[in-house]
Amino acid sequence: MTQADKSGPDRDRSALLCVPFAGAGPSFFHPWRELSGDRWRVLSVELPGRERRILETPYRNVVEAARKSVDDVIADLGEGARPVVLFGHSLGAVLAYELVHLLDARGVRVERLVVSGSPGPWTQRERRATGLPDEEFLARVEEFAGFRHEALDHPEMRELILPVLQADCEMHENYLPSTDEPVSVPICSIRGGSDGLVSADQAQEWRKATTGEFEYAEFPGDHMYLVDRGREVLDLIEAQSRRDR
Repeated sequence: MTQADKSGPDRDRSALLCVPFAGAGPSFFHPWRELSGDRWRVLSVELPGRERRILETPYRNVVEAARKSVDDVIADLGEGARPVVLFGHSLGAVLAYELVHLLDARGVRVERLVVSGSPGPWTQRERRATGLPDEEFLARVEEFAGFRHEALDHPEMRELILPVLQADCEMHENYLPSTDEPVSVPICSIRGGSDGLVSADQAQEWRKATTGEFEYAEFPGDHMYLVDRGREVLDLIEAQSRRDR
């Protein structure tokens, strides 16, 4: 299921489909609607286990998550929609990559894939959080992300968030691409300049994931740089899209 920008039915704008990172939901990208102005129709993939789908069982496999989300994505884009740009951070990057393959097979025009905070799709993490006891798991995730979500300090919220975060980490850390075939759309890989989880070399592995153009960019910040850099990310995507057209 996707969560669309409800500010108006205008489908003349290109769509920016945002795919959340582990533990996050569509609301993370709500501020991007205002930041985007009239440039984008901002949509978000809404996975089970969070927000409006809080009571549903979360996925534990990226390929399954993409396949079960693509129909809702296409429905939300609408018939005759203009080309869509996909943006995904960390877990969202590999999920967006799988969605590009599926959307292309369904005849949806994908203009560009923007991946953030992620090594190439064939590289698995050496250090993992999956399977650790709760406290060790949270400490490892905090180490990876560079911050701890304050909601995890509240027992009621933690009870809701922890299973989703564990499932997301499991499907990310166990991810294997559904195909070795690269996509044909241009890819831009973005990284926080001081990201301790994903190196510059790993972020540039995405060059091998496309037969189209590849670009690499860095912003100040760590793995979660995009928390404070939404406007700059949107400006970068807009500049690239203008050039593509």
